[in-house]
Amino acid sequence: MEKLKKGSKKLLNAWAFYDWANSVYTLTIASSLFPIFYSSLFLSEIKTVTAFGFEFKNTALITFVTAFTFLVVVFMSPLLSGIADYVGNKKNFMKFFCYLGSVGCIGLFWFSLEQIHLSLLFYFMGLIGYWGSLVFYNSYLPDIAFKEQQDHISAKGFSLGYIGSVILLILNLAVVMSQDSGEAKMQMMRYSFVSVGVWWLLFSQYSFYYLPKGTSSGGKVTSAIVFNGFRELRTVWKELSGNLRLKRYLYAFFVFSMAVQTIMLVAVYFGEEEISWGSGDEKTVGLIVSILVIQLVAIVGAFLTSKASAKFGNIKTLIYVNVIWVGICFYAYFMHTPAEFYIAAGFVGLVMGGIQSLARSTYSKFLPETDDTTSYFSFFDVAEKIGIVIGMVIFGSIDQITGSMRNSILFLFVFFLGGIILLLRVPKENSNNVASDK
Repeated sequence: MEKLKKGSKKLLNAWAFYDWANSVYTLTIASSLFPIFYSSLFLSEIKTVTAFGFEFKNTALITFVTAFTFLVVVFMSPLLSGIADYVGNKKNFMKFFCYLGSVGCIGLFWFSLEQIHLSLLFYFMGLIGYWGSLVFYNSYLPDIAFKEQQDHISAKGFSLGYIGSVILLILNLAVVMSQDSGEAKMQMMRYSFVSVGVWWLLFSQYSFYYLPKGTSSGGKVTSAIVFNGFRELRTVWKELSGNLRLKRYLYAFFVFSMAVQTIMLVAVYFGEEEISWGSGDEKTVGLIVSILVIQLVAIVGAFLTSKASAKFGNIKTLIYVNVIWVGICFYAYFMHTPAEFYIAAGFVGLVMGGIQSLARSTYSKFLPETDDTTSYFSFFDVAEKIGIVIGMVIFGSIDQITGSMRNSILFLFVFFLGGIILLLRVPKENSNNVASDK
């Protein structure tokens, strides 16, 4: 195999193509068909399941398992990234998590309430495989692309991922809806999980063929190397004390991101349980259409948010977006019909893409002059995932205690309101970083 030079078109395309391979997981498993399948396993009058010695409401159980998985990722990422960088075999780590996730998706074919622990293990494998491989995939970017190429190739990866995931989702949806009985539809959903695992496994081989193995430091892996990632995070936290604007912004981001990520992960479960669909077919089609609406509108939302931030500044725009999120929480509490759910999906898409892209770019703008941007972004990612864990646990607990996801979704407005208050406290300038918030 030829060794491709940094910045070469073939190498950049090979890296971006991994988005085509793995993004099918987020759309089919995390966001659409699996939530519908999981909810359909339960009878309308029985929404509980016994697992780990406790009786859980069905949606609360999957919420808690998701939160636990992200907690594992929070502790695992700094450890593995430090080791992989040192021994120079990040590709092998990336392969491991890719294959783990693929096998997990295929294993969902056998998901059942009778074998709930094994079934949840497959779900855990898929989720941790996706996020684990992303740690190493993202870390490749400065290795394969020069700074002036990184924005473009990163956007290309996003585009490839979106196109590939939508294509496979539409194909799977067509197969599912071609069946007449509910049982046959469920079986086709099982096959769709297999298709995700196979797609992910096969298309990733192109990326693995061309991506470099990594550069070894040639030394022995010691405890110092293993825990180096955590030391870097601690160093960033200490440095934040000298950057008031960045520190206050991170507090605000942590709070509002907690709610944003939670809503993204539970939206379909909420729609399946709380909306009055006419029939099983209408429910399946309606939920899938809602997901596609969110995906499409999110692209427009990211563009409009970018335009707004150029005119009003990043912080003001984030405040406006959080205000809209507060309104969505109250609206969701009262909505019952499919039409109302579609409207909510449109607004979620509008502010979802915008708040994610603007939150990250604002953080980047507020960074001090440093060569170690990797550590700062690692801190940013860990903060985001800890927020997901807390948000999912709170959401699942309220759902479990009250028996209604409406109460959970309404409570999330507290985090958006808190985010607004904290954003108002972010100074326009910082003594160590005097750039404006625009």
